[in-house]
Amino acid sequence: MTVREFLEWLSLAPGVSGFEGPVAARIEGAWAGLAGEVRRDRLGNVIALKRGDRPGSPKLMLAAHMDEIGLMVTRVEPDGFLRFAGVPEVDLRTLPGKEVVVHGRRDLRGVVGHPPPHILSPEDTKKLPKLEDLFIDVGLAAVRARELVAVGDPITFRAEVRELKGGLVAGKGFDDRAGVAVLHQCLEELAGLHHAVDVYAVATVQEEVGLRGAVVGTYGIQPDLAIAVDVHLGDTPGVPEHKSFTLDKGPVITMGANIHPVLHRDLVAVARDLNIPFQLEAAPAGTGTDAVAMQVSRSGIPTALVSIPCRYMHSPVETVALADVARAGRLLAHFAARRTPGYLEELAWS
Repeated sequence: MTVREFLEWLSLAPGVSGFEGPVAARIEGAWAGLAGEVRRDRLGNVIALKRGDRPGSPKLMLAAHMDEIGLMVTRVEPDGFLRFAGVPEVDLRTLPGKEVVVHGRRDLRGVVGHPPPHILSPEDTKKLPKLEDLFIDVGLAAVRARELVAVGDPITFRAEVRELKGGLVAGKGFDDRAGVAVLHQCLEELAGLHHAVDVYAVATVQEEVGLRGAVVGTYGIQPDLAIAVDVHLGDTPGVPEHKSFTLDKGPVITMGANIHPVLHRDLVAVARDLNIPFQLEAAPAGTGTDAVAMQVSRSGIPTALVSIPCRYMHSPVETVALADVARAGRLLAHFAARRTPGYLEELAWS
């Protein structure tokens, strides 16, 4: 599959945090042909291992989360309408009028409803919607709704992948299925490269609700070095320029307290050597990504972060540039291929 086809294939699979089974199955099947070993751990992370050609070489973990934001049923009302909560919190401004899929005993299409403006006071029309004022309508009476829907059922946004001009695509779940697509590209690129290090590609679960998959995955793999792949704020109107990055200008390579300076230096060196465009981010404290959990696992893991610029994060129209995904995959593959068996000696703090 092309980058676009793979990203769309992942995007259409449901995988709200804690309910990643369907998207995990797709990733596991896709990676089976690219790595020698593919498995799921007890929390649900998909782990693909592509062994290097030098036994005893360092273990490199690459991680991107597969879970997406979504909703969860909290109550079936006497009139058949569904009340819900965000997984995790969602931007209530984006919900009224959205199409959703309720994953109950069978999938049900629904719409997010809201009291019409005709009955709202002038003051209320100027306010943000409240969660208690929103509901999901699946078109069923209460008796039938209760047969098919239960409290705790996950809900995903119904959104096709739209191809925009300039090599951009928009869809749901690109945070962080775009990162998973980067790992897929990396594994494909590694098929044509010699590499000493053992490469672990990990699609993590439950990042959106507390980096849980990264905590468990890193603890279990015990890597010698790690790189998280996520999305970052894209060049969106209203977002301060110093906090956003331009789509189709290359992946973002982060520097800061969450990042080992040698890994940052060497990622930049590989990008420059291969003429891969990139952007630099200064993150003085944490990064809010799987890199946070990976860095402090066990006795500490030298960690880096590579991100894909993404517009409209945490919405059903997250937008990325396909070229950035391909570039990041190539960057990680060649970074892995250039690590020597003695690379860990260069990571000692001076």
